[in-house]
Amino acid sequence: MKTSDKHRVVISGLGVVSSIGIGIEAYLSALKNGCNGASVVESFDTEKFPSHIGCEVSGFDANQYEISLAEQPVNFDALGRSSQMAVVATQQALLDSGIDKSLLSEKNIDVVIGTTDGESAVFDEYTLAYIENSNKKNTNLFPRLLTAEAIPDSIVDVFNLKGDSMVIATACSAGNYSIGYAFDKIQSGEADFVICGGSDAQCLKNFGGFYRIGALAPESCMPFDLNRKGILPGEGAGILILESLASAKQRGAKIYAEILGYGASCDGHHVMQPNEEGIVQCNRDALSRCNISPAEIDYICAHGTATAINDVVETSAMKQIFNHDMPPMSSIKSMLGHTMGAASALSAIACTLALKNEFMPPTIHFSEADPECAIDCVANQSRDVTLNVVQNNAFAFGGNNAIVLFKRFAESMGDN
Repeated sequence: MKTSDKHRVVISGLGVVSSIGIGIEAYLSALKNGCNGASVVESFDTEKFPSHIGCEVSGFDANQYEISLAEQPVNFDALGRSSQMAVVATQQALLDSGIDKSLLSEKNIDVVIGTTDGESAVFDEYTLAYIENSNKKNTNLFPRLLTAEAIPDSIVDVFNLKGDSMVIATACSAGNYSIGYAFDKIQSGEADFVICGGSDAQCLKNFGGFYRIGALAPESCMPFDLNRKGILPGEGAGILILESLASAKQRGAKIYAEILGYGASCDGHHVMQPNEEGIVQCNRDALSRCNISPAEIDYICAHGTATAINDVVETSAMKQIFNHDMPPMSSIKSMLGHTMGAASALSAIACTLALKNEFMPPTIHFSEADPECAIDCVANQSRDVTLNVVQNNAFAFGGNNAIVLFKRFAESMGDN
């Protein structure tokens, strides 16, 4: 059955705040050039930790950005850092998509944002201020700032939107879950546009937590490398604008890529350790729902955390799906660290840019192959190649798995 334009879901706008670049052009350039976003953590004191490295958005000040589509000037001091990054990335994505103020007020625009920590950085900041008896913080703002719902709600408030607002807190896979939810809303006709993605700020809870479980890398994030030692906690926001192909055509909007669909599952195997069969089932569901065979996948944007167990389990699961025809599989976490709830949203944007600009992002810091991760990880340098269908993996604590498939846009579903 031919899928009508109103049921085909496309990406028409992108926005990025990341440690390797702010804005799509900077992010694209960094992905192509294999830039490293690691630096000394400045968000909090790491003196008592053996490691002091993370992937922060150095020098980010939301007040430096004009939010021209807002109904009134934005008081960024009343927003937490996760919300600030999400608002700035949303402004970029809306402008990129060509959605003006009249459409913002007229159309049914939903917002669904994934996050791991919400505004946990706010809790760190206010707690420290309280301990130090500082009077600099407005404690009346604290309850509103702290909630995870503050991130999508801030977008709704700033841009005066009329649609639904939702936060999805499935940890490291939250960005993919938000894209899947947005896909369903567009395909069903329940929303005209959906602003989706993920946002998380660097916070002490994550840094300390990953140190406590022995998963904090000392200097570099080295996915699939024999000498990998864990993650580098990062931060950022990735925002995508989704709409139907019919809507994009009517507006004359540029189209980055098409979303074919997704698979999502929760195997509940373990709080932290991934389950291979749960990942395999999620992948099979994604392929089946999208009517795509494993042989049609040209590239996988891996979850690729650079922890000892995760990389092996992901590799083994993918080999179950693809057998001896494994496509190249790289991890952009090697460049921008693990951005928690924003991770798979930023990876989704990388997939979108890879399709549009015909390249595969690299896995940087790769030195020595791990026999248990015997894959083509696009080591150290990006690769120029025409891609047709790409897969974005995301596997979170608690067995929350989500895989999204993207396709190079063609007028006809059968065209390549």
